[in-house]
Amino acid sequence: MRCVIARFPFELTKSGVLESMKGITPEAGTGEFVAIGRRRYPVKQVGQVIAGQDRRDFTAGEVVRAMTRLGFTCHTLPEAAPVSALSPLQHASAMLGTTLPA
Repeated sequence: MRCVIARFPFELTKSGVLESMKGITPEAGTGEFVAIGRRRYPVKQVGQVIAGQDRRDFTAGEVVRAMTRLGFTCHTLPEAAPVSALSPLQHASAMLGTTLPA
């Protein structure tokens, strides 16, 4: 299948992508990812490997469109939930084993 990534044309096949990603460890992250085999790869990582281009030169959408057309499943990972931090007073109270009045 012919596709354009970072303004360069590529002839991609599903088996070619599978071969290119063989032995590559998925990076951790949030955002869009591609399921290749049993692993989930960030789309920017996949684009860098298959296109040999710097990640800043293409969009995640270009890679998602190409991977979807080849039959791979693409999803968006949810953003991490914010961690609620204790105030200094709450932290001191917890450390002392006391409770704060309501």
